[in-house]
Amino acid sequence: MAEVRHYRDFLAPRYWPTWLGLGFMRALSILPLPVLAGIGSAIGMLFYALHAGRRRVVRRNITRCFPGLTPVEHARLIRAHYRAAGQATLDEPVAWFSSAARLRRLVRFRGREHYDGALAAGRNIILLAPHFVGLGMGGFRLSMERPMVSVYRNPKNELLALVMLRARSRFGGHLVEHNKPFTTLVRLVRNGLPLYYLPDQDAGRRNSVFAPFFGIPAATFAVLPRLADMTNAVVIACWTRQLPHGRGYEVSFRPPIENVFSGDALADTTRMNREIEECVKEAPAQYFWLHKRFKTQPEGRPDFYRREV
Repeated sequence: MAEVRHYRDFLAPRYWPTWLGLGFMRALSILPLPVLAGIGSAIGMLFYALHAGRRRVVRRNITRCFPGLTPVEHARLIRAHYRAAGQATLDEPVAWFSSAARLRRLVRFRGREHYDGALAAGRNIILLAPHFVGLGMGGFRLSMERPMVSVYRNPKNELLALVMLRARSRFGGHLVEHNKPFTTLVRLVRNGLPLYYLPDQDAGRRNSVFAPFFGIPAATFAVLPRLADMTNAVVIACWTRQLPHGRGYEVSFRPPIENVFSGDALADTTRMNREIEECVKEAPAQYFWLHKRFKTQPEGRPDFYRREV
C-alpha cells in the first residue's frame, strides 16, 4: 500500500463508517478509566455469554494451563479474563488519543531499576512483551520515555491504518511492518533503540519450534534468541497489568536475561516461554487467553481445540 499522508484523502463515502467509528473512539478516550472499566467489564461478559465458540477456546486454554485449579476456580478465572479483555478494548482509545500528562498519571512502573540499569550501562535492549490485555497501554507509556521500536501489522482499512500509525508513533515510537527484512530490526536495535517485542502468538509450522508453554507444546517463534545474539542485546521481560476498578495500569520489569542464545533453538525458546509463564502467574486472568495459542500442534497430535463430547 502506498503511504497516504493526508486525512483529506479519505473523505469518500466509503470511509464514513470508519470516521464514525473513530469519532466514537475519540469520545470514549475522554471518559474516566473507572467508567470505562465498568462498561468494558459488562461488554466482556456479554461477549462471554454470546460467543460460545470463543468461550470454549478460553476454557480449554485455562483448564489445560492451570490443571491444579478446581472447576469453580477455572470458571472464576475465565469470567475475570473476559472482564479484563472488555475493559482493555475500551481503554485502547485512551492510549491512542490521550495527552502525555494523562498517560503518565494512568500508567506506573514496577521493577523499573532493571530497565534503567541496562540503559545506564549502554546496553542494547529487547523488551520481551507477552500478550497481556494491557499490552498496548504499556507500549504507549514506554514510548514516552525514549524512542523505541516495535513490529506491527497494518489493518486493511487504509484510514484506520493511518490513524493507528500516527497514534502509535506520536511519542517517538518507531514502527516496523512485520514483512520488512529482518535486518531492519537488527540495525535499529544495534543503533540503541529498545525493541518492544511480542513473541507469544501461534507461529504456525514454518520457522517455529514446538517449545513447552505451561507444559503444552506451543509453536513458538525462534527469532528472539537469534536477534539478541546478532544485536548483543540484553532481554528484559516486560508486561502490563490492569489495576483494579479502573485505577490505571502498571508496567512491570523482570530481571534481565543474559546469554539467551545458545544455538539450541528448543532450549532457547523453552527458556523464553518459562519467562513468559512467570509473568502470567502474576496476573493469570489478564493474559490473552482468547487467542488459540496451541492451534498448531506437532504432527500426529489431535486438534487441541476440538469440541469434546
